[in-house]
Amino acid sequence: MTGLKKCLLAMAEHEDGGSSRAAVQSKFSALWAVYSRMSASFWILLVLSTLTMLVAFPVSSILFRLYYVNGGSHRWLLTWVGSAGWPLPAIILLLVYPVRGIAPTRPTWTLLLAYAVIGFLSAADNFMFAWSYAYLPASTSTLLASSSLAFTAIFAWLLVHKKLNASSVNSIAIMTAGAVILGLDSSSDRPPGTTSRQYLIGFVLDVAGSALHGLIFVLSELVFVKLLDRKVGSAVHLVLELQVVTSIFACLFTVVGVIASGDFGDMGGESQAFKHGPVAYYMVLVWASVSNQLGVLAGVAVLYLTSALFAGVLNAARVPLTAVAAVLSFGDNMSGFKVMSILLTIWSFGSYVYGGFVEEAAQQHKQNENDSL
Repeated sequence: MTGLKKCLLAMAEHEDGGSSRAAVQSKFSALWAVYSRMSASFWILLVLSTLTMLVAFPVSSILFRLYYVNGGSHRWLLTWVGSAGWPLPAIILLLVYPVRGIAPTRPTWTLLLAYAVIGFLSAADNFMFAWSYAYLPASTSTLLASSSLAFTAIFAWLLVHKKLNASSVNSIAIMTAGAVILGLDSSSDRPPGTTSRQYLIGFVLDVAGSALHGLIFVLSELVFVKLLDRKVGSAVHLVLELQVVTSIFACLFTVVGVIASGDFGDMGGESQAFKHGPVAYYMVLVWASVSNQLGVLAGVAVLYLTSALFAGVLNAARVPLTAVAAVLSFGDNMSGFKVMSILLTIWSFGSYVYGGFVEEAAQQHKQNENDSL
């Protein structure tokens, strides 16, 4: 038995204190057997997607905040940037079709409607985060965004009937406490020139955007399960198709706002006034778009391979990385309240992973018992 398996078994025995060691070991043996049957390509894609999420999302968060810190001010422009990177996965998708000998998925009106809805929600999500980054430090914005895990769990419970066990509820409560603590620290956490009202707007929009983020994860999983049949075909092309089409819809929705607000026309003047010059201005926007697109694409791949809940867990796991990066990049205030919020986020993340693994082991064991009857 490997060291990892021994560790997981010990955790399960602690959770199921009333069960015999043999019963607990039987549960985990069933789950371990499932994971051990996964192909090498599955694990490679899952690891690459996980690492991309943990790197790309923090980078995009830092770049979005950098845009405002160095003189940017256009919310609609930054909203458009969040979805403008769709040509990147589109190019990859066009290469995947001939290489793997796969034809594009035949669209239906139901599938296109689902893509349009997710695209619209993604555009709204980008808009809320674009506003929140204007008023909140990057570290605070990211800590609040970790609440998407709680919203993912709630929407998964409502829409895909995923049970909320004790660890899930505990995780949601801990993460909510972390958000409340951040709210109490608003007086020392506001960026220079930001009013109390603006800080509150950023706070509310960040939490609302996190709720949309959780809903998008769950709706994307529903599309894979109900409309695309997760078990059939290539994971690569289905993931890319969903990302490309939803991003195109999101980009179309935001283009209307960018044109109406005049943000496109102001880019020339804004780039000249940017702190480090026009080249730095456009590089920030381009790499913010690329990194955000890679992060979302990796998130879609993770939820395809596992579940929306696991994608939500990884989304929360990036919080400490982004918070530390924000402190180093912008000198964000790292008060005792913020440190406590980070610790609560890590605790919430660990509690959720632990409870989810124990529950999955029990479900797999029960399924194996039913199959043997």
